[in-house]
Amino acid sequence: MPEPLEPFDDGRAIDHTGAGGATDLAMEEAETLEKTPGGPLGTGPAGKPRSLWSDAWHDLRRNPVFIISSLIILFLVIIAIWPQLIASGDPLQCDLSKAQEGSQPGHPFGFNGQGCDVYTRTVYGARASVQVGVFATLGVTIIGSLFGGLAGFYGGAWDGVLSRITDVFFAIPVILGGLVLLSVVTSTTVWPVIGFMVLLGWPQLSRIARGSVITAKQNDYVQAARALGASNSRMLLRHITPNALAPVIVVATIALGTYISLEATLSFLGVGLKPPTVSWGIDISSASQYIRNAPHMLLWPAGALAITVLSFIMLGDAVRDALDPKLR
Repeated sequence: MPEPLEPFDDGRAIDHTGAGGATDLAMEEAETLEKTPGGPLGTGPAGKPRSLWSDAWHDLRRNPVFIISSLIILFLVIIAIWPQLIASGDPLQCDLSKAQEGSQPGHPFGFNGQGCDVYTRTVYGARASVQVGVFATLGVTIIGSLFGGLAGFYGGAWDGVLSRITDVFFAIPVILGGLVLLSVVTSTTVWPVIGFMVLLGWPQLSRIARGSVITAKQNDYVQAARALGASNSRMLLRHITPNALAPVIVVATIALGTYISLEATLSFLGVGLKPPTVSWGIDISSASQYIRNAPHMLLWPAGALAITVLSFIMLGDAVRDALDPKLR
């Protein structure tokens, strides 16, 4: 004869087990977890599992590297949009009588070889560098993700053609390509430099997006959606793309700092941005011949460039660590 059921205080009943009260203990633990304000580890306030992006943000806002780099980048973006907030002078106003002079009241960074205020030019130089980095990264990310995502999803001939095209672009040295392509450009705007970076930069993002999409489309939830009759566009936009963005975002964040450094390098070589555009690369190039007599001309724009590039690299590393499931 089976043993009678033993009622709970609230009228429920469970069968006796040979586990010595293990069932009661499991029920108590479950009730305790339900009453925990934040829920168990890895869940949200309502006890629901957090998504990858929620977990990433949970880690990022406690990461000092992310906080410091984000504050520096925020400051750079603000002075790039409104440089007059901290620099009241004109970066193109020069006085040859003060050429190569050091720090003076109202001019903390001194003057360059043409008598222009180094502080004002350093502040205004952030605009061109940030503009090139942001727009080049956006163009590379959009084009690379579109082509790479379609190639990874459909495969076949499309994937083969894209792979061969990217191989051709990978064979072109970036600096040499810039010397050849930009040497014939006479425009003083930032758009030729941005176009060159997008032209040679999208194959890298396309490879990353292609591999990420191939990995995502093999997951069970994608196969289940396909079995239920979901269209290709629905699977690509609803199920694959949100789960394939993480590697693309990480690479794009780090690449942004690389593009700022590349712009400075091309401007230093004389084929990037051209006067009267104010750029850190142009100032570094003009100051290199005075490095012994007036090192301050080189120190400040080079320091601003190094801090900017380092901030974006640190931000990319922090985002990578937060989005990498292997580190959890």
